[in-house]
Amino acid sequence: MSRIGKNPIEVPKGVEVKINGNNVSIKGPKGSLNRVIHDSMKLEQSGSVLKVVPVIDTLENRRFHGLTRTLVSNMVIGVAEGFTKNLTLVGVGYRAQPKGKGVTFSLGYSHPIEFDPPEGVELKVDKLVNVMVTGPDKQMVGQVAAKIRGFRPPEPYHGKGVRYADEVIQTKVGKAAGKK
Repeated sequence: MSRIGKNPIEVPKGVEVKINGNNVSIKGPKGSLNRVIHDSMKLEQSGSVLKVVPVIDTLENRRFHGLTRTLVSNMVIGVAEGFTKNLTLVGVGYRAQPKGKGVTFSLGYSHPIEFDPPEGVELKVDKLVNVMVTGPDKQMVGQVAAKIRGFRPPEPYHGKGVRYADEVIQTKVGKAAGKK
C-alpha cells in the first residue's frame, strides 16, 4: 500500500462531500469541484474523515492509491481555502492592467495581450507588476499561471519577463565576459 494513500483526509467544517460510485463532488465556501476517480479505488467516508481504499490490492492498483488520495485532498483544500500562484512582471514598461474579469498585459510586444481567465479562476493585479491567480482547482490555477508566464518567459541574460514570485533566475554573463 502507498504511504501517501494510507493517510486519511480531514474534511473541515463547511465542506460537503458527496460520493456516488466513482463520482466525487465536493462543495465548500470557495466553490464546488467534481472528479471521477479511478475504477480501482474506492472512497469511504466516516464522519469528517475520508479514506481512499484500493478495491483489489495489486501492483497495478497501487499506482493509483497515492495519486487518488492527493487529488481528493487537493479538492478538499481547494474548496475550503483555495490555491494561489503569484506572478511578477520584471522589465521596463512591463505591466498588467485589470480589464473586467481579465487582464491586459504590456510585455514589450507591438501589441497588448488581453487574457480572460477560464471559469472558476480569478486574476488580481497589484501595483501593475504583481498578478495573483486564485481559484479552488489546483491544476487549473497552475495551468493559468503557466500560460501567463508563457507570454514572456524570463530571459537568461537580464532576467526580464514574467516569472513566479518565488522563482530565482540564474542569469548568464554576456559575450563580453568571454573576451578577457
